[in-house]
Amino acid sequence: MEERVRGIGRMARETGLTVSALRFYDGAGILVPARVDPHSGYRWYGDDQVAPARLVARLRRVGLPLADIRRVLEHRRDPAVVDEILGAHLVRLEDGLADARRELSAARALLDLELPVPTVLRTTTTELAAALRAVRYAVGADPGLPMLTGVLLDVDDDAVRLAATDRYRLAVATLPDASVTGPACSALLPVDLADEVLAALGTDGSVTVAVDGPVITVELPGGTVRGRRLDHDFPDYRRILRPSSAHRIDTDAAELRAALEAAPTRTVPHGPDGAEQTASVLSLGEVEIGVNREFLLEALDAGAAGQLVLELDGPITPLALRDPARPGNVSMLMPVRLPA
Repeated sequence: MEERVRGIGRMARETGLTVSALRFYDGAGILVPARVDPHSGYRWYGDDQVAPARLVARLRRVGLPLADIRRVLEHRRDPAVVDEILGAHLVRLEDGLADARRELSAARALLDLELPVPTVLRTTTTELAAALRAVRYAVGADPGLPMLTGVLLDVDDDAVRLAATDRYRLAVATLPDASVTGPACSALLPVDLADEVLAALGTDGSVTVAVDGPVITVELPGGTVRGRRLDHDFPDYRRILRPSSAHRIDTDAAELRAALEAAPTRTVPHGPDGAEQTASVLSLGEVEIGVNREFLLEALDAGAAGQLVLELDGPITPLALRDPARPGNVSMLMPVRLPA
């Protein structure tokens, strides 16, 4: 029985693809017509091409790249391969949505600077002091990177966080019991202002932090501290935070300090000018990793003194230190690359 064929117009109506899209996918080698009239160049499609074309239409609606569409068509009878391709694309879409939400939040913050609506958070002096101490050590000091020379106050619908980084270290601390009124916002506190607030947090009680346009006001039991936010965009630290890791080691601060004290060291190249640095070599489970001893000790000093969870994916990925009692808090250290 001879297979029925349809012209490109009917194929477009049956599949949801436009005529121009069908021509494009022909040129890309994804949906090649069953035959093409050698004189007129008119394209004809067979019955067995309708379902793949409808599949292509749906995949393009969700933005699947052409290379992945081609792989799906080639392996459409292999569910494992198809699931892997579609799953990876779904993760990209979810990451993109999260990025879009953050960018829109930042755009709202810029609009709020023009028509400011204050964001006010209330917490305790104990909680704020603990969060500031947990991140203060990671504040950058390079004047060439002014966006790293402060402590980020990040308020959104999910949580209130403080964050700091100098590119080699990242520290994030949450204020789990803080109450918030006003819109989401991100404000970069100058390190001098953060230090002034930290020094004034000696008395137990409640504390209020208000972000009103460029001005940050902290009401403390003993008085008021006020300053102006830094006009710089802090890096998107959330993209560095990972939900899970390949290796997870339960330990405590004292045990890790002892391991660091006993760890062998290696001298390794550092930078393009032939400089060298000393790395302490830790064996964490199955992974041997080089760390900057002073950086790790500072992270331990800033965190809790009890149980810790160490997370990493490999010897050249950041080492994460987490406090099980405060799952939202994390310190991340870039490793020192060890020569093979």
